[in-house]
Amino acid sequence: MNIKYRKLNKNDKDCFLEMMRVFYSSDALYTNGSEEIFNANFENAINNNPYLECYLIVSSENILGYVMLAKSYSTEFGRECLWLEDLYLKEQYRGKGIIPDFITYIKNKYPEKIFRLEVEKENLGAIKAYEKSGFKNLPYLQYYFVSEKNK
Repeated sequence: MNIKYRKLNKNDKDCFLEMMRVFYSSDALYTNGSEEIFNANFENAINNNPYLECYLIVSSENILGYVMLAKSYSTEFGRECLWLEDLYLKEQYRGKGIIPDFITYIKNKYPEKIFRLEVEKENLGAIKAYEKSGFKNLPYLQYYFVSEKNK
């Protein structure tokens, strides 16, 4: 399978939103998202938001999945950080080494950055793939807060 990675564009909206719906309704995430969030992510990704990049994983004319990267700065590591926010593959393409290949691609594109991601502890397949790609476990909890005004 000849895999390529390309940036999301406006013509990908329906496919992208459907993949987000599937991903966010899975056990891989704590929250279920919403149509408002999915559409905001799409608009930010195609309109060059400086904090977000979105790649589609494609083979021939088939879209296999997507990856969203969020950009930040890590004071813990003293450098810019790329969060691999959403790593989604359609079920029939999982376990074929596609995500580790993407991780290698993005590490080569941004060799000076630190990479971080979150994974549910029950997602053993993903954990194995991330560890094989060089990720190490940080043994602490992560918390979040969203004000009532912004929910």
